[in-house]
Amino acid sequence: MMVAPTFREALRFWLKLGFTSFGGPAGQIAIMQQELVEKKKWIASERLLHALNYCMLLPGPEAQQLAIYCGWLLHGTRGGIAAGVLFVLPSVVILWGLSLVYVTWGAVPWVAGIFHGLKPAVMAVVAAAVLRLGRKALKGRAGWGIAAAAFGLIFFLNEPFPLSIAAAAYAGFLGGKYWPEHFGFPGGHGASGAGAGDHAAAVRPTWARALRVVGGCGTLWVAPILVAGFWQGWDGVLAREGIFFSQAAMVTFGGAYAVLPYVGQQAVDHHHWLTAPQMLDGLAFAETTPGPLIMVLQFVGFLGGWNQPGALPPLLAATLGAAMTTWTTFVPCFLWIFLGAPHIERLRGVRLLNAALGAVTAAVVGVVLNLAVWFGLHALHPAAGGNVDWFVAAVALAAFVALYRFKLNPIAVIAAGGVLGLVWSW
Repeated sequence: MMVAPTFREALRFWLKLGFTSFGGPAGQIAIMQQELVEKKKWIASERLLHALNYCMLLPGPEAQQLAIYCGWLLHGTRGGIAAGVLFVLPSVVILWGLSLVYVTWGAVPWVAGIFHGLKPAVMAVVAAAVLRLGRKALKGRAGWGIAAAAFGLIFFLNEPFPLSIAAAAYAGFLGGKYWPEHFGFPGGHGASGAGAGDHAAAVRPTWARALRVVGGCGTLWVAPILVAGFWQGWDGVLAREGIFFSQAAMVTFGGAYAVLPYVGQQAVDHHHWLTAPQMLDGLAFAETTPGPLIMVLQFVGFLGGWNQPGALPPLLAATLGAAMTTWTTFVPCFLWIFLGAPHIERLRGVRLLNAALGAVTAAVVGVVLNLAVWFGLHALHPAAGGNVDWFVAAVALAAFVALYRFKLNPIAVIAAGGVLGLVWSW
């Protein structure tokens, strides 16, 4: 039976999620599945998967968009805003602090030690996520086949993420039309609602509402860019960062790893905001701190302001650059969800749409598996072609047993990994 949380209860959860959302989209989706569906029973599993299907089709960080969607389901617009903001706010503050340490003192050994222990714990969280998501999302041979095909396309053939998702949606549509007995994926209508306080049913997707959402979110999106342009000039670093990362926010299909090659090339070679080694250091920070992996863009914005401060003090320019980058990266996510979610909710009972979106969910399992394998390989072999890091392997195995066999809290497991990493570094 689904239960309705109070707004204060939801706020506490979203804040906790913001501090513990390690592991990229796989780990973050896993925590939301475990906490919102299995433990707290605030949202039905089918409803969460239906929302995830839509988020996977959007540009931008899908885990943050899923949090916004779930917050909106539970408490309307204020719930979506609270969930989306609190999901990234802790990582914004933590990454700003790490960026300041980085430009001031360089690498700090004890911080690196903690991160070294966090990586294997995150590996275990992601592995457990793949198993849980696969058990719930894959029904029948069609689901398993689509998941395997999506993994193979990305991992072995290096095909772009949107191609796998589009192919899965098309296969699901055709399968639902011609072979419905084999494409009976879990539909969005299988459970009655998000929870006892389902706010989605009260929202009517009208043209007037759509114009209000576009106007409000669009104004918030571009206002800082206009201020920076008129203040510093359109050649200033703040305006250029705002315009560039707004463009990136429109095309970041497939998450951080799909867009980072493009962003890295432009930021390093064209804008000269940072160097290639600094870009890799920023990615390491983003991978081992809570929040979406796309938070590496904040590090890019920070370094851009620090290295090209103009007439401003370097720290002020860096802070404003980080704020501009983060703002233009994440504000569009609220626009996509608030604009599209009411329509997606109204279409939950359409059989062919559910078949197509169910196939997308199956492909998502393959994509999450790809992320898990990618993350695991880089954690176990920190140097290309190097030896296995047996400390990482041992901690990852112990963490997986603790999570999967003994059902320990992922937050406690991740914290224990950080402590072990700190002790190991000594």
